[in-house]
Amino acid sequence: MFEKVLVANRGEIALRVVRACQELGVAGVAVYSDADETALHVRHADEAIRIGPPPAGKSYLNVDALIEAAKETDAEAVHPGYGFLAENAAFAAACRDAGLVFIGPSAEAIEKMGNKSAARRLAGEAEVPVVPGSDDASSANEAAETAGGIGYPIMVKAAAGGGGRGIRVAEDEEGLRKAVQVARREAEAAFGDGTLYLEKLLVTPRHVEVQIMGDHEGNVIHLYERECSMQRRRQKILEEAPSPGISPKVREEMTEAAVRLAREAGYANAGTVEFLVEGDEFYFIEMNTRIQVEHPVTEMLTGVDLVKEQIRIAAGEPLSLKQEDVPMVGHAMEFRINAEDPDQDFMPSPGEVSFLEVPGGPGVRVDSA
Repeated sequence: MFEKVLVANRGEIALRVVRACQELGVAGVAVYSDADETALHVRHADEAIRIGPPPAGKSYLNVDALIEAAKETDAEAVHPGYGFLAENAAFAAACRDAGLVFIGPSAEAIEKMGNKSAARRLAGEAEVPVVPGSDDASSANEAAETAGGIGYPIMVKAAAGGGGRGIRVAEDEEGLRKAVQVARREAEAAFGDGTLYLEKLLVTPRHVEVQIMGDHEGNVIHLYERECSMQRRRQKILEEAPSPGISPKVREEMTEAAVRLAREAGYANAGTVEFLVEGDEFYFIEMNTRIQVEHPVTEMLTGVDLVKEQIRIAAGEPLSLKQEDVPMVGHAMEFRINAEDPDQDFMPSPGEVSFLEVPGGPGVRVDSA
């Protein structure tokens, strides 16, 4: 086991990882920009180190500063949390090259599964169903030809996308050509990669994702699914487990498909395989190569501490449980508390919080910082 882990993030997930480290007897090192010097994750960590000024590009997205911080504090491993550099293959590779253990999948697995069009191809090789579409739609002419064969409405999506960005819906060829231009610009601005692909738009699907965990001995298990269909602007606002909208048969087939895909990718550590579900049919859409915001839902359902499991696996330990040992007890729901203005179409509305009363009681968990 490690003696010291640097947490390359801030806020709620940084605090979550620091606590997991401490419960394992591992020292947790926090990083902070000038704006976060007194943040909760900094105050609870065993050690803290400044990494730069407030702009994320000069601090939490600054690979060189994070690597230097890990070396300066004698950390042996780096946990990226979620967001920022968590799904950045170059960061995972930089950690490895610096002699640090990246607590997550390998750079190669992130590269393989992080590109959504490449992940679609791999899913096909693993015999996992995918939504009808194309792997490359960067040319408007090629996209129009492909869409003509698939049928409208159709979605134009960024291959390197995430968080609902770089996605447009087209109802006809004219709309498709505009959508390709807009989505490409948005993808280049947000992800530095304008590669696009197409997917047939399913009219009334459910969004269901499967939590998987793999170790470095080739073992992969699933920890059931999470229902994530309630979204606003393609951003999840409520998650629950198990899903109330799928049959036991679909659950069994879909979780088996998620494990099969992870094995095909040579995947180790925590990951989430996302599907769209219509009736008894399910289709792979993407894989998130990190711990999820909604991981507490799975933890409440199964009693498995996913962050501790991540750390153990990265330290070279095998999975602590087998598939038949993963329990499903009760039902869990997660509600994301966002600062929004309901009178302005729930647009973001940041400001000072003057009063906050945190709920409590049996079965209630609040993750915040």
